[in-house]
Amino acid sequence: MPRNIEIKAYIPNPEAVARKAAAIADQGPIELQQDDTFFPCESGRLKLRAFSNESGELIFYRRPDQQGPKESFYLLSPTSSPDTLRQLLSLAYGQAGRVRKHRTLFLVGRTRVHLDDVQDLGRFLELEVVLDDGEPAERGIREAHELMAKLGVDPSQLVEGAYVDLLAKKGV
Repeated sequence: MPRNIEIKAYIPNPEAVARKAAAIADQGPIELQQDDTFFPCESGRLKLRAFSNESGELIFYRRPDQQGPKESFYLLSPTSSPDTLRQLLSLAYGQAGRVRKHRTLFLVGRTRVHLDDVQDLGRFLELEVVLDDGEPAERGIREAHELMAKLGVDPSQLVEGAYVDLLAKKGV
């Protein structure tokens, strides 16, 4: 199963982080609209990400809910009918939450740098350092820390949990 090392941080000045990301990026910025619907799942998290009415992906992932760099295992399957799949999964399992966001994506080497504007929540940075098969997680953790420093992200800004959890805590 594919793996990456992830961090999530609250960023009070997204424009400054965007400038720093652009300066070190190999690609980007790429602007994306994402509508994520979460479904109850005891063995991890299951979400349907819709990019449009004709494009999306079903994503299963498992990672600890902790601050700082953490290893995530994931698997995705593309779909050309996310609305129908959302309806099907909602009827079968119910919904656990929904997250709508505008994402600005930069690629820095093997790391996906996401600047997220999450509806009803705020502005965040996510880093996803993609690991090779069998690669020790420590290498990705070291890269995540190095990128945090380059982007001016302090460890005090790190956030625990997923956006769907933060929205639920706010009662949204």
